[in-house]
Amino acid sequence: MSVTSTTATKTKTPGSGETSHKRGLPRGGRRREFTTRRGLQIAAFMAPAAVFVAVFTYYPMIAGGQMAFRNWKLTDLTDTSWVGLKNFRDVFADPAWGTVLGNSAIWVFGSIVPQLVIGFALALWLRRRFRFRGLYQALIFFPWAISGFLIGILFRWLFNSEFGVVNDLLQKAGLIDEPVAWLADPKTAMVAVLIANIWYGVTFFAIMILAALQSIPDELYEAAALDGASKARTLFQITIPYIRTTLALTVLLRVIWIFNFPDLIFGMTGGGPNNETHIVTTWMIKITQQGDYGRASALGLLVVAALLVFAVFFLMATREKKGARR
Repeated sequence: MSVTSTTATKTKTPGSGETSHKRGLPRGGRRREFTTRRGLQIAAFMAPAAVFVAVFTYYPMIAGGQMAFRNWKLTDLTDTSWVGLKNFRDVFADPAWGTVLGNSAIWVFGSIVPQLVIGFALALWLRRRFRFRGLYQALIFFPWAISGFLIGILFRWLFNSEFGVVNDLLQKAGLIDEPVAWLADPKTAMVAVLIANIWYGVTFFAIMILAALQSIPDELYEAAALDGASKARTLFQITIPYIRTTLALTVLLRVIWIFNFPDLIFGMTGGGPNNETHIVTTWMIKITQQGDYGRASALGLLVVAALLVFAVFFLMATREKKGARR
C-alpha cells in the first residue's frame, strides 16, 4: 500500500485530528477558548447556590457581627446605637465569665484525651479479623448518627437521682449507699456531662483511626514479628508514627467541634446548676434567650476568633501532610 493511500486512510479514520477538527473539537487536546456565552452558562449554574449561601450564611454572619458593636436588646429596639467595644467589656466583666471559661477548657481537654485513648483502643481491636466484626463496628459507630441533643436527654435520664440506671447499678455494686444527685450537685454535674460526651465522641476517633490503620501495610507488622518486636514496641515504632498525621488532624478537628458543641449540655443540664456546666457556646445561647443580642454577638465573635486559631493549626497540619506525601 502506498504512502498516499495510507495517509488517506488515516484521514478518514474516526477520532483522527482532521475528523475531530471537523466535529468542532480542539486540536492537540487543548481546551476550548473561554467565551462570554460559556461564562454566563457557568454563572447561571452557580447562581442558585451562591444566593443560598449568601442569604443563609454570609448575611447572618455580617448582621450578627455588627450587632456585637451595637446596643441591641429585644427589650428596647428603639435604641440600637453604636457602642463600640462595650459589649465585649460587659462579657469580660460578667462574674460568670471566669467559670464559663474554665468549664470550656475542662469540657474540651477532659473530653479529648479519653476519647482519643478509648477510640484508639477500639480501632486497634476492630482492625483484627474475628466473627461478627461488622456487627461490632455497626454497634460502635451507631451513636455518631444520633443527635447530640437526644444523647443529652438520654443521659439525663440515666443520671436521674430518683430512677436513673447509673445510681441503680452503683448501688447494686455496693459503690454507693444512697442515690447521688449527679446533675443537681455542682461537684458532679460536669463529671456526668463529660462522661456523656466521652461516650458520644469515642465513635469519631474509632472511625478515623480505624481508616488510618487499614492503610498500614501488613508487611511492616510481619517484619516486626520476625525481628521479635513486642506489641508495645510495634505500637510506638510502627503504628503511631505511620498514622501520626491522621491523629493530629483528628484531634484538631475534634477540638473545634467540642468547643462549639452546646447540644449535649443543653439536653442534660441546660448549663446548670449555677452555671457549673455552662461553656462559652451554651452561655451565648442563654444570653440570646435573655434578649441581649449585642452581648451574645460579641461572645460569638470571640468564639469565631478562638476557632480560627484552631483552624490555622489544622491547615498547617494539612499542609505538612501534603508535603510528607511528596
